[in-house]
Amino acid sequence: MDSMRIYGFLFICFFLLAILHLGNAQDMIAPSPAVSDSKTIDQGIAYVLLLVALAITYIFH
Repeated sequence: MDSMRIYGFLFICFFLLAILHLGNAQDMIAPSPAVSDSKTIDQGIAYVLLLVALAITYIFH
């Protein structure tokens, strides 16, 4: 059971690392949008909070 927790924790860590790495993968040639969509930002925050809640639930279960 402990090995499953370790593998789950490592999977979550690598998953979050990949998500954070994708944030830096912006093309230098393409200009950024002038106005950001607040709905998209709110949805992104909601997804991150959902993943954190899922990870915490998995770890403590």
